[in-house]
Amino acid sequence: MAKEKGSPRDLSYREAVARLDEILSQIEEGEVDIDGLSGLVAEAAELVTLCRQKIAAAEMQVKEVTERLEREVAQAASEGAPAEEPPF
Repeated sequence: MAKEKGSPRDLSYREAVARLDEILSQIEEGEVDIDGLSGLVAEAAELVTLCRQKIAAAEMQVKEVTERLEREVAQAASEGAPAEEPPF
């Protein structure tokens, strides 16, 4: 399979994982000659970095949302309003 055009940075998390799976399959099935191996390994390393960055960004967003919800609940409780439990 030919290397896809475009920067891996343009890929979604799901697309990056799918491409990593493709690369792994190609290597495991012996579809890659030694001349193409280093390029695929470099691409895979870039994809792994991208996935880690996307996971870290998602974790940060979730943390920010949950902290905001906790502040809202605490503020409502301090104002005497009945506190609602977060929906999760």
